[in-house]
Amino acid sequence: MKNGTIISESARQEFETKGYHVVPGFYDIQSEIAPIHEGIRQTLELICNKYGVDAPTDTAHEAMTIAYRKLIAVNRSWGGEVYDAIKQIPAFMRLVSSAANDEVFKALRPGSIPGIAAGGYGMRIDNPGEEKFRAQWHQEFPSQLRSVDGIVFWTPLLPVTEDMGPVQIAEGSQAEGLVPVYEDDAGAGKTGAYALHLHKGEERLARYKQVAPLSRPGDLILMDFLTLHQSGHNVSQTPRWSIQFRYFNYADPLGIRIGWKGSFAAGVKFAEVLPELVAPQGELA
Repeated sequence: MKNGTIISESARQEFETKGYHVVPGFYDIQSEIAPIHEGIRQTLELICNKYGVDAPTDTAHEAMTIAYRKLIAVNRSWGGEVYDAIKQIPAFMRLVSSAANDEVFKALRPGSIPGIAAGGYGMRIDNPGEEKFRAQWHQEFPSQLRSVDGIVFWTPLLPVTEDMGPVQIAEGSQAEGLVPVYEDDAGAGKTGAYALHLHKGEERLARYKQVAPLSRPGDLILMDFLTLHQSGHNVSQTPRWSIQFRYFNYADPLGIRIGWKGSFAAGVKFAEVLPELVAPQGELA
């Protein structure tokens, strides 16, 4: 993190009003991002060699944009192996648990006791034209739980252009409070958190301005657990690589009530913990 970077009072108020905030250049490229890039490069080199896929991995950019696509073109399941492996890179774990993140959370949530949502951290690889694993409009809370008072930390590993589908945010939508959800595979074979849909989603979204901030490695996008957002449609030729992790507030009353239980990533369905979040049948449109 850049020395002296602090969440100002005006930034805190903006976050409270809009449900999100962007901090340009929050993470240091050389000391925090570059080691993650190198870990990804090494992992992809090993996996390409393992499966005999001839692809360039001399640089992290080649590995992430060319080698990864060549790998999944042969066998899509090998992409899942990459996905599971890279979230265990030490440099990535150091970023997730950085003391700077604690300070950001406490600045945005005065009086909070920060926690890291177990199973709520990883790297997304959103491939061009791939709908099955795209996250449609949602709030973070039903798929994560822990506490309703939580914040998503989102930072890109490659520069995000408009055609790569930047994260889309419904500005101010956290004011909705908890939105009931229902499960539907959307005809794309979606499961788990990917299959969750908002109760009367179109009607709710129509109330809000939608923004899609472009970002570069080192930039940090922060979103309230109740802010409606979705992954953009990647119509480029390049996978969109990004990091997400979630911090929650131990002191949140609802979190205390449910014992800070997790949802899908913890092998638990939100309906088993908070059945009141299940949308009423017959009113799903």
